[in-house]
Amino acid sequence: MSQLTDRIAQFRKMATDDPENELGHFRLGQLLMEDGQYAEAAESFRRTLKLSPEFSKVFQLLGKSLLQLEKKSEAIEVLRAGIVVADERGDNIPREEMVKMLTELGEQPPAPKPKTPRSAVATGDGFHCARSGCAAGPNARQLPRPPMSDEMGQRIYDAVCVECWDYWLRNMSVKVINEMRLDLSTEHGQETYDQIMKETLGLI
Repeated sequence: MSQLTDRIAQFRKMATDDPENELGHFRLGQLLMEDGQYAEAAESFRRTLKLSPEFSKVFQLLGKSLLQLEKKSEAIEVLRAGIVVADERGDNIPREEMVKMLTELGEQPPAPKPKTPRSAVATGDGFHCARSGCAAGPNARQLPRPPMSDEMGQRIYDAVCVECWDYWLRNMSVKVINEMRLDLSTEHGQETYDQIMKETLGLI
C-alpha cells in the first residue's frame, strides 16, 4: 500500500467514524484530488462546506475538482460563491486563486464589496488567522502567548487565533488521537499528530 493510499484510508475512516468532522472530509478531499479521484473529492468538499460554509479554501478546491470532471458551469458557480465568501472573510490567497481561475475561464469575477470600517464590524484585535475555516473572521483574537515554548509554539502564536487554537485543542486533537488510534509515545504517532495539527491550523 502506498503512503498516499494509506493516508486516504486514514481520513476516510475519520470522516466515516465522525460525519460531523470537517477536517476529516476536507483532508480526504485533498488526498483524493492528489490521487486523481475527482468525483469522490468533490463529494468530500461538498460535505465540508455543509459543515463549514465559510471555509473559503474548499470552494477553490471544489472548483478545481469540478473542472477536472468537465463540469464547467457548476465550477463557475462554486468559484463565484467562494470569491464572495473569501472577500467577506478577508481570505486573500484563496480569493486571488479563484479570481485567477474564473478569469482563465473567460468569466468576470464578482466585484469586491466596499470595505466597511473595521470599528463598525469587528470586536477582535485586528489579528488575521491563517486557518481558512476560521469562524471568527474579523473578530479573530491573537493568543496572549505562544502555547508551547518551541518553534511550533511561536508559529501558532504568529498565525492562529484564540478560537481556532481552542477548536484544535479541545475538540479536534482528541478526535484525531482516538479515531486514528495514534500512539503519541511513538515517532510515527507524534509525526502524524503534528502533521494533522499543521494542516488543520493552516500552517502548511
